[in-house]
Amino acid sequence: MSRSLKKGPFVDAHLQKKIDSAQTNKDKKPIRTWSRRSTILPDFIGLTVAVHNGKQHVPVYVTEQMVGHKLGEFAMTRTFKGHAADRKTAVAPKK
Repeated sequence: MSRSLKKGPFVDAHLQKKIDSAQTNKDKKPIRTWSRRSTILPDFIGLTVAVHNGKQHVPVYVTEQMVGHKLGEFAMTRTFKGHAADRKTAVAPKK
């Protein structure tokens, strides 16, 4: 279920403050945030936001296509290392 149009997109206040200051100062340093739930607004375009994935901050460069999505969608929290069966067949040659 999406958010009501009456309410508008959600962005944490502390993140919005950091974005505004980075734009006024023309600062290109990554903005560190733990707010994965914040929606990407057109103000974010061209900035790098370091989104926390539970272990480290993943740098995400914001482009036009990302507007409307959440920051957490671009910082994966799980690392897929492959299935166990894939490694078994790759190691053992077929007879």
